[in-house]
Amino acid sequence: MKPEFNISYIEAVIESAADAISIADEQGNTILVNSAYTKITGLSKEVVLNKPVTVDIAEGESMHMQVLQSGRPVRNVHMKVGPAKKEVVVNVDPIIIDGRIRGSVGVIHDISEVVALNRELARAQKIIRNLEASYTWDDIVGDSPVMKLAEEQARRAAETPATVLLKGESGTGKELFTHAIHNASQRSGRQFVRVNCAAITESLLESELFGYEKGAFTGALKGGKKGLFDEADGGTIFLDEIGDLGLSMQSKLLRVLQEKEIVRVGGTHPVHIDVRVIAATNVNLEQKIKDGSFRKDLYYRLNVVPIHIPSLREHREDIPEIAKNIILKLNREYGREVRSIAPEAMQRLIDYRWPGNVRELENILGLAMVTMSPRDSLIKAEHLSVLYNEEVLKESEVKVSVQSLKRTLQDSERQAINAALRESGGNRTKAAALLGISIRNLFYKIQKHGTQ
Repeated sequence: MKPEFNISYIEAVIESAADAISIADEQGNTILVNSAYTKITGLSKEVVLNKPVTVDIAEGESMHMQVLQSGRPVRNVHMKVGPAKKEVVVNVDPIIIDGRIRGSVGVIHDISEVVALNRELARAQKIIRNLEASYTWDDIVGDSPVMKLAEEQARRAAETPATVLLKGESGTGKELFTHAIHNASQRSGRQFVRVNCAAITESLLESELFGYEKGAFTGALKGGKKGLFDEADGGTIFLDEIGDLGLSMQSKLLRVLQEKEIVRVGGTHPVHIDVRVIAATNVNLEQKIKDGSFRKDLYYRLNVVPIHIPSLREHREDIPEIAKNIILKLNREYGREVRSIAPEAMQRLIDYRWPGNVRELENILGLAMVTMSPRDSLIKAEHLSVLYNEEVLKESEVKVSVQSLKRTLQDSERQAINAALRESGGNRTKAAALLGISIRNLFYKIQKHGTQ
């Protein structure tokens, strides 16, 4: 027996549908909606029935009216509906009887959860791509007067929105101070973005920092791209190795600091930003000003709160405590149980000249722990054979013997690479820069000579 297709039957079918359904008459008034419609839009049937179909639209145009006027269906239109501005995809078809448009029927798919998940994924990708500030004041180790002074200055700086310039040699912990300042500031809950100015080519740096408009250059994304200053809006941007910026980028950064706005590559309209800038350098900016490679006006804008991060040579008395913290960290990473350092080994650490500062100290302790027996819990002097004290260096410099030119050149090259790696604290990119060769060439030579 066939069912009787009356109005009640049709209403029951529509009511049982999981997707929201709305039906409009030819005048554009809503004549039927189901419970799923009420659930998605947040609007009761009483609010919408016999009312214009535009009543449920939060953002966008009525697809019902478009279909009623054109007679053509619409597909996969993104809209926002109801008081909560729920994000949905809408499909609407005309109702045609005897060749005449007598109304329209719309099906609404709720995509708000998918959109929320995509936003969360984008946020996670941003965190991975940039860097979350993970260090606090507790991570700054040292009771020496110079370290206490640096920490006190940083704590005061954290209480203000002022631009900070961290000065110090490579490996002294400038990034650690930057994290701590951000986490102690009023911007701690917002984004922290790190930019290594030396790692991005001059041609790409502008678009990376400020973003670009669509069609700005060949290969640009169709919709343009936000820059790192956009991503840091409301938070902190850390410009590491600021001394490596070219003069052209220096003038653009000066505008950002002065006007609090950026202009995207290919754009004409300035975009206001609210970003706290912390810059760091391991070069003498005052000397760069004298030789004309750094702008004096930019230096004054950056140097609002200057903080000197001392080299490890300036606070050798902190080495035992710093080494203790490093060992605790490396024990977790390497699965070891090293408890202490023998007095003779500690004295060697204190006497060493530390061109690579704390970063080099961590590298040397890490190497010692790797070469130790897993059962050893004490780092001894014999485990620190990698150390080159001043006496050993001087002795190696005066021992000259007659040998083939090829061997002499090879030995000189090996010594130069070792010296550059020590000077850079094991940072191969900086070592390559010191040697005036490409990083690829450096890797080749390290493999060739068996240099670590």
